[in-house]
Amino acid sequence: MQLKNGFISVDDHVQEPPDLWTARLSKRQWGERIPRLEHTADGSERWVVDGQVLLEGRVARAGAFMADINGEPTRWDEVPPAAYVPAERLKVMDAAGVDGSALFPTVAGLAGEAFGRLQDPELELACVRAYNDWLIEEWSGASERFIPQCIVPVWPPAATVAEIRRAVGMGHRGVVFPGVPMELRDVPYLGEAEWDPVWTICEELDVPLCLHAGGSQQVPYAPSPPLAEALAGVMTAVNSSTLVTLFLFSRVALRHERLRLVFAESALSWGMIHLEWTSHQFEGDGLSHEPWTYAGVEHAGYELTPIEMFRRQCYFNGWYDQVTPFANYFGADHILWSTNFPLATSTWPHTQETISRCFHGLSIEAREQVLWRSAARLYKLAISGPDQEAES
Repeated sequence: MQLKNGFISVDDHVQEPPDLWTARLSKRQWGERIPRLEHTADGSERWVVDGQVLLEGRVARAGAFMADINGEPTRWDEVPPAAYVPAERLKVMDAAGVDGSALFPTVAGLAGEAFGRLQDPELELACVRAYNDWLIEEWSGASERFIPQCIVPVWPPAATVAEIRRAVGMGHRGVVFPGVPMELRDVPYLGEAEWDPVWTICEELDVPLCLHAGGSQQVPYAPSPPLAEALAGVMTAVNSSTLVTLFLFSRVALRHERLRLVFAESALSWGMIHLEWTSHQFEGDGLSHEPWTYAGVEHAGYELTPIEMFRRQCYFNGWYDQVTPFANYFGADHILWSTNFPLATSTWPHTQETISRCFHGLSIEAREQVLWRSAARLYKLAISGPDQEAES
């Protein structure tokens, strides 16, 4: 990848086109169960799969590219091409000073969770595989600047592992995993050993597990849609706190020390407070290095504290926070940056101005670490530039 601007965005979204699944799944086998756009009584359009409404009844999430960022398209012909056409997205990336873009889905769920609600595992797998194939062919095939990440079938783990192996073999460089599969299906708690094969395959293939905020169905209640939207937007990043705590306290991170965890769209500021509180609870509840007993059951001690686990294998993702106050606490090499294209919360069209403001006072070395070096290492990107020797 040619590094011209010194910025690799680790959290952007592709908008899936209307024919993605209808062109790739057998109409004879699946009929009207295939993910597709349907017309509604009020003249708008929405995505459906197997009788379920996707994307909360939207046709797309493309607020950043709309004339009014608070308005989303209601029909496909209103969706800006930069949301779904790779060549048009590259133009926006050039204007924003973005060299590379790690891609997350939209219709398939911001965290890849949409098909996990299907009760038919064969249909779930067919939908997942179609998306993964399409992303490689249409986006990764269009430019090396697009960093593809696969979605996965939620259950059983053997199917998850098989698809990760297949997708990474095709060129996917990250695994998008829904952090709350327990909300989607009747499956074990995420810290249980049944999930270990999933973490192990990510270690084996050396790909990050990417847990995107906003994949939970649990959003704040509000009496009106605008207020509900605002509350959900405020709470989305903070919802990552549950996942951070789960992976650290459940011993998943300890059992899988080479598993790299990317908390996408997490933001930064709440994380320091949360990890301080987590450490307080860790010590206060006696979760020390020594074995401990609760309710007559002996538990193994923790070899590392929560912050030590975080600094070994976890990454937060900012796009609007001040970086300098948190760089030393997390470690600059555990902070990533993004534009959040094309969501309404994106920094577009003020991406570079935002970077200038948020990185004020940060050393050149730390700035490069956050803006591109850590991303290049995570995704094993071969980087070259006018003043940069090729590295990966």
